[in-house]
Amino acid sequence: MNGIFAIEKPSGISSSQFLLKVQQIFNNSHVFSREIQRATAERMRQFQEQTGKKASKRKLRKVSKVKMGHGGTLDPLASGVLVVGVGSGTKKLSQYLSGTVKVYEAEALFGLSTTSGDVEGDILTMNSVDHLNMKDLKSVEQKFVGSLKQTPPIYAALKMDGKPLHEYARKGIPLPRAIEAREVNIYDLTILPDSLSTTHNYELKRPSTEEAQDTVTELTKKSNLMLDKLYFSKEYCKSIGLENEEANVEEPIPLGEEAIQQLTSGARKFDAPLLHFKARVSSGTYIRSLVSDIGKAMRSSSYMVKLIRCQQENWALEKNNVFSIQDFSDYEEEVWSSVLEKVMEEGSSIDVKMELENASKELELKKKGAEAALEKDSKDAEESSELNVKVLPEEHNQNLKRPLEE
Repeated sequence: MNGIFAIEKPSGISSSQFLLKVQQIFNNSHVFSREIQRATAERMRQFQEQTGKKASKRKLRKVSKVKMGHGGTLDPLASGVLVVGVGSGTKKLSQYLSGTVKVYEAEALFGLSTTSGDVEGDILTMNSVDHLNMKDLKSVEQKFVGSLKQTPPIYAALKMDGKPLHEYARKGIPLPRAIEAREVNIYDLTILPDSLSTTHNYELKRPSTEEAQDTVTELTKKSNLMLDKLYFSKEYCKSIGLENEEANVEEPIPLGEEAIQQLTSGARKFDAPLLHFKARVSSGTYIRSLVSDIGKAMRSSSYMVKLIRCQQENWALEKNNVFSIQDFSDYEEEVWSSVLEKVMEEGSSIDVKMELENASKELELKKKGAEAALEKDSKDAEESSELNVKVLPEEHNQNLKRPLEE
């Protein structure tokens, strides 16, 4: 049980917290218990030899559980493919942390920007949506596909001087320097047909009052995604004869007083147009930044409300080679452990859903066969007992007659 597999992380939980849940399932399983016992015994022996003392529970903590790690963080808001390494498989995770191709499906709302670039942040700007149209929106497919400069959001796990950017933001600590734009690759971008619709179930964030924006710290105002430079791809700029990749787009159109009043009063639902797209991107691409950049390119603003990682390398939801955490409760351990072992040995070519169903059916047949054999043995034993009851008295009678005949 050493290798790589993929599991679907649900929304609303961090990658590390979700991994702890999976680890707990494995720790409590029979299939991993032998390895845990072996590693614990080995660690106890080593500690005894080195110190002459008995190892404490604290010293055994690292080896008394299944060793696990993941190949790329997903935000708590995001769901989808999480690549997981187990045992010596954790050494292979480095190849997933850089240089892998990922596919995301994102949904966002036009009209607002937030400190985090998603629904969990505070409102920073409110912009008009009246001018948006599908023709202009579809044009971003060409503008952003290719080699692209992108500024990571301040609420990101990217580190600056050894500290994640989100720690600076949450604690209100000034950044040592400005966040530098980095080059990423967007291999494909598709604006989906329901974009700009207002019949979705999302409601635009509402400030309690117009002054609610003033509660945002100076740090997040300065690190506002809306203030970052907007770039188009090298390929697009070259195709229209531009030497500079910095986009020459007019300022976003502010939200009108009447719309602001409508939004803050809560009199009725504000009709916020939807942005819905799929993108195939390189490692290091921030979808929240892409959402924000599309909003700026449309002279508006936007923030993300939903994100699914559909694929990482060859692990893909549509290929059915990704486990769900329910698989470890819905199926017996004998079933999921056999499929997990097969995936670790053969990789992403295994159809997990089909293998789980087949293994489950095989186990049921095996159980029925065992029950039938047990029932047959019981029936044979019963018939044998009845036969002995009938035969023995007759034999006994014959034996009694022999001495008299002689």
